[in-house]
Amino acid sequence: MSTETADGTGSADRTTGRDAEAKSRVREQRGWYFYDFACSVYSTSVLTVFLGPYLTSVARAAADADGFVHPLGIPVRAGSLFAYSVSLSVVIAVIAMPLAGAAADRTGRKKPLLAAAAYTGAAATTGMFFLDGHRYLLGAFLLIVANASFCVAMVLYNAYLPQISGPEERDAVSSRGWAFGYTSGAFVLVLDLVLYTAHDSFGLSEGDAVRICLASAGVWWGVFTLIPLRRLRDRRTSRGGGGAAVGSGWRQLIATLRDMRRHPLTLSFLLAYLVYNDGVQTVISQASIYGSEELGLDQTTLITAVLLVQVLAVAGALAMGRLARRYGAKRTILGSLVVWTLILLAGYVLPAGEPLFFYVLAAAIGTVLGGSQALSRSLFSHLVPAGKEAEYFSAYEMSDRGLSWLGPLAFGLAYQLTGSYRDAIISLVVFFVIGSVLLARVPIRQAVAAAGNPVPERI
Repeated sequence: MSTETADGTGSADRTTGRDAEAKSRVREQRGWYFYDFACSVYSTSVLTVFLGPYLTSVARAAADADGFVHPLGIPVRAGSLFAYSVSLSVVIAVIAMPLAGAAADRTGRKKPLLAAAAYTGAAATTGMFFLDGHRYLLGAFLLIVANASFCVAMVLYNAYLPQISGPEERDAVSSRGWAFGYTSGAFVLVLDLVLYTAHDSFGLSEGDAVRICLASAGVWWGVFTLIPLRRLRDRRTSRGGGGAAVGSGWRQLIATLRDMRRHPLTLSFLLAYLVYNDGVQTVISQASIYGSEELGLDQTTLITAVLLVQVLAVAGALAMGRLARRYGAKRTILGSLVVWTLILLAGYVLPAGEPLFFYVLAAAIGTVLGGSQALSRSLFSHLVPAGKEAEYFSAYEMSDRGLSWLGPLAFGLAYQLTGSYRDAIISLVVFFVIGSVLLARVPIRQAVAAAGNPVPERI
C-alpha cells in the first residue's frame, strides 16, 4: 500500500516512475554507444588505414614526370594530396557544424539531422568502390564529402551525452562509447585483413580488395546507424520555432560565440583542446602514409598495427576512465599528452623497414588514444550550460575535428617543401606541448561551477 504526498502522488508511483526513467536512460545510452560502433569503422578502415596510401598511389599514377598532379590547375605533390583533402574537408565542416548545432538546439530535432549527415557520409564512403585508375579527383571529392559529413554527425551525436547521463556517470558513459567504437573498428579490420591478404584466393586484385574494404565501411556505417536512430529520442525545446532554424543559422552562430564569451573558462578549455587534439587527429589520419611512404612498410603490417591500436584502445579507454575516477579527468589527460609527445619523438627516429618497432609505437598510441578522446569529451560536457548542448558541442566538434585542419595542412606543407615525412611528423610535437600548457592553466572545478553545473567529487 503506497502513501500519498500533498499533491496526491503515491510514493510507489514515484518509485515506479523513477525506475521507468532509469530504464529509458539506459536504453538511450546503449543506443548512443552504437553510433560510435557504426561510424568508427570509417575512421579506422578508411581514414587511418586504406584511403591514404591508396589515394596517394592513384594520384601518383596520374602525376606528371615531376610527381605533381594539377587539380584545378594547382600543382600539388601527389604525396600531399591526401593531407590537403583532409584539411579542406574540415574547413568545410567548420561552416556546416555550427549551423547543424544551432538548428538542433532551436528545433530539438537532433535525430533527423544526425540521420542526414550520417547517411551522406556513408553514401560517399560506399562510393569509394569506384576509385580506380587515375581518378584521384573522385577520391579527393568523396573523402571531402565523407569527412565533412562525419564531423557534422559527431556534433549531433556528442550533444546527446549530457542529456542521457548524469554528471557522475558521464566519464564512464563517454568511455564506453569510445570502447564500442574501437571494438567495431578492430572487428572490421580483422575482416579487412583476411580479404586483403587472401585477395588472390577470392579472385581479386589488390586494388579490388582495397576498394571493397573502403566501400564496406560505408555500408557498415549506414546499417548500424539504424540502432541509435531507433533508441535515441528528441527533446522538446523552448528556444524557438523550427521553421527559422536554418535561415537564422549564422545569426545563431554569432549569438553562440557571444554567449561563450560569458564562459571564458569553457573557452580556455576549448582552446587547449583545439591545439592538442589537432595533433591527435593528424597522427591518426597520417599514420598510414608515414608507415608506407617513409618507413617502407607493407599494407599488411599497417593493417595489423592499426588492429593492435584498436584492441588496446578499448582497454585504454576503460582504464583511463578508471584513472579519471581516482585522479580526475584533467590530470589523466595531461598524463596522456606526455605519452603522445614521447610517441612522436620516437616516431621521428624509427628505423625504416622494421615492423617490430612500428608495432611498439602502435601499442603506445592505442594505450592513450581512446582515453584521451573520451575523457576530453566528458570533461567538456561538464562545462556546457544546460539547454545549449548542441550549440556548444558544435564548437567542441570544431575543436575536435572541424578545426583540425591546421595539423594536416602543416603535415602536407612540410612534405611539399622538404619531401620528408620525418620532418612532417616531428612538426606535430608543438601541438601537444602547447596544448598541455594551456590545459594545465584551466581551473576545471571553477569552470564547471561557472557554467552552472554541479561539480563532481573528482574532475
